[in-house]
Amino acid sequence: MCTILQVNRSTYYYENSQHSSSEDEVEQAIIRIFEENQRVYGTRKIKAILQKEGKTVSRRRIGRLMKKNGLVSAYTIAQYKPQKSPCNDSAIQNELNREFTKDEPLEAVVSDLTYVRVANKWHYICLLVDLFNREIIGYSCGPNKDAALVYRAFASVKGDLRQIQLFHTDRGSEFANRTIGDVIRTFNIKRSLSMKGCPYDNAVAEATFKLIKTEFVKNRRFESLPQLKQELGAYVKWFNETRIHSTLGYLSPLVYKQEALKESV
Repeated sequence: MCTILQVNRSTYYYENSQHSSSEDEVEQAIIRIFEENQRVYGTRKIKAILQKEGKTVSRRRIGRLMKKNGLVSAYTIAQYKPQKSPCNDSAIQNELNREFTKDEPLEAVVSDLTYVRVANKWHYICLLVDLFNREIIGYSCGPNKDAALVYRAFASVKGDLRQIQLFHTDRGSEFANRTIGDVIRTFNIKRSLSMKGCPYDNAVAEATFKLIKTEFVKNRRFESLPQLKQELGAYVKWFNETRIHSTLGYLSPLVYKQEALKESV
């Protein structure tokens, strides 16, 4: 082949070894990014990280190298709750009205609950998500799906709750009680509820819990509530500080907030 193409053999072997070295470098970078990010990133997000590191690699090539090394993203089809909570028939309207893009931090916060198995018993997770940058500003977990769980999520928020302008949820009974009502009134937070039986009205919260189920709950075994609390705290920290989001231009929530605040100054 070298004779026909009039290429020196030494040149061929040099180029071949260079290609092999480059392939190994990309392969190791893909493995590192996958392991550093909870083993949940797929080809799209790994490509974005590689671009930030100055490497241009196609998703097809990334997928081939992931398959070679047995790297499988945790994503699968959406799962559904095994039970429904009683409906809140309050006359409160849907003030959010599916306007999920906000210009200021804490302009609107959405919340929901999901379930997780702990030592053969159902436990629950509550999250408070800021629509401005998809940051999880508050969270809690426990054995009961009730107002206390939501209250602890509010108590975990770092900062002044009076800065929250709107609080939106579905019509689950855990969000309709005196305890939560007292929090809303005390901090002068405007209330908003989804229409009955319409999950699309709280789509961001639903999407966030899809991430939680896929990236955090799946393939983990929780033996105790303290273990769940510890690992949930570590996941939320990674979610806010490191995990890139396509809706945020492949930035993490905190980096997105920092960049937005710089531009506004």
